[in-house]
Amino acid sequence: MSLLALAVAGCGGGSGEEQDAAAGPGDATFPAIVATKFGDVTVESKPERVVALGWGDAETALALGVEPVGASDWVAFGGDGVGPWADGMYTTAPAIIGTLEPSYEQIAALEPDVILDTKSAGDKERYGHLSQIAPTIALPEGADNYKTPIESQVSMVATALGVPEQGDALLADIDRRFAEAAAAHPEFAGKTITVGAFSGAGWGAYTADTERLQFMKKLGFVSNPTVDAQPAVKFSVPVSEENLGVMDADMVVVFPIGRPAAEVTNRPLFQAIPAVRDGRSLVFDDQTVSKAYSTNSVLSLRYALDTVVPLVSDRLR
Repeated sequence: MSLLALAVAGCGGGSGEEQDAAAGPGDATFPAIVATKFGDVTVESKPERVVALGWGDAETALALGVEPVGASDWVAFGGDGVGPWADGMYTTAPAIIGTLEPSYEQIAALEPDVILDTKSAGDKERYGHLSQIAPTIALPEGADNYKTPIESQVSMVATALGVPEQGDALLADIDRRFAEAAAAHPEFAGKTITVGAFSGAGWGAYTADTERLQFMKKLGFVSNPTVDAQPAVKFSVPVSEENLGVMDADMVVVFPIGRPAAEVTNRPLFQAIPAVRDGRSLVFDDQTVSKAYSTNSVLSLRYALDTVVPLVSDRLR
């Protein structure tokens, strides 16, 4: 079957009576209008078949009581494509869909009523293909390169699914947890921090507007001004091995990506960073903890706060 034929089939979503019954009599939440960087998207009735493609979109839907029929696994969890903090939330396993280059034929064959793609590269061509299949909730206006704030992601997904109040409640809970963690650790307040990564492409330090930095800023840290002053490429500042000193701050956190933690900690020039030399550094060697932080969903953040905050506190003393 051609992509066009599949797309037409995918827009069906059930008969009018079925959709009306699903929405319920007098459901004031539909039609729902969600503002995106590509314009307003209208979801006419309560979605029954949801495909979640954006980073963290599947866990967001699950937190709102909706099981996607298809989802992308951005950080290679395997299985249902979600972290252990979401174990058991699927009653039926979703179809796992590619991340950077999803199969549009596979998505259309799932006959979605709505597609969630709130946190991706924000590519117009990708949006064009997806929106031919079903109403697509793309990135918010002004967002790009996976920089959708969690507040926007939850609000957009909750609105599209017809449960905006639940979205507000989830965000309020996360705000409360961050506030409690910050209050419990006044030693974080005003301290500078670098959050970086080491991968096959080398070293990088995340920019202040990325969620990996925002996580720490919500705890009271401030971004390293030396890193802030460097030119960025997408969501990070490239750092050469011989220039690792720019990462020095009151606290240094590093994600090994596709590398064991020892490949970071054993490097002499990394060891020479003053913060590292003084024990004020954290290199993630537990993939579950690292992925909880990286996923940055309303579900994973609870796990990340419980595990990352004590590790940082121990090293900052």
